[in-house]
Amino acid sequence: MKKIIAVFILFFFACPIYAVNSYNKYGQKEGSYNLNSTGNITEYDKYGAKKASYQKTSSGYNTYDKYGRKTGSFKETYSGYNSYDQYGRKTGSYKTNSNGITTKYDEYGRKTGSFKKDSTGTITEYDQYGRKVRSFK
Repeated sequence: MKKIIAVFILFFFACPIYAVNSYNKYGQKEGSYNLNSTGNITEYDKYGAKKASYQKTSSGYNTYDKYGRKTGSFKETYSGYNSYDQYGRKTGSYKTNSNGITTKYDEYGRKTGSFKKDSTGTITEYDQYGRKVRSFK
């Protein structure tokens, strides 16, 4: 469910913006995410072709592929969000600490990465070893 990561950022960090671009660790654009007025999100690849969509629910988001098939969901918890696949099996969780750093865990509770937002509003994703993976701005 890697594609969900940027979407998680859009709503978890409550960004007051309606479009986010994603870039790889070399600064090359990978895609974009557009948020509409109802809170639903559409993901596009770097060429502008639709890749996925994310529909807001009362407890988080449902995720769909470009054909409208459900691929998973996010549900809010007391400390962040849990992610699930299309069958309702937990695939991971996201927890934010008092410093504003969000840590990503797999279904077994092992740390798999983190996100940090800087003063310019850019959000950087790191792997479990602290290496930059991508950025969102």
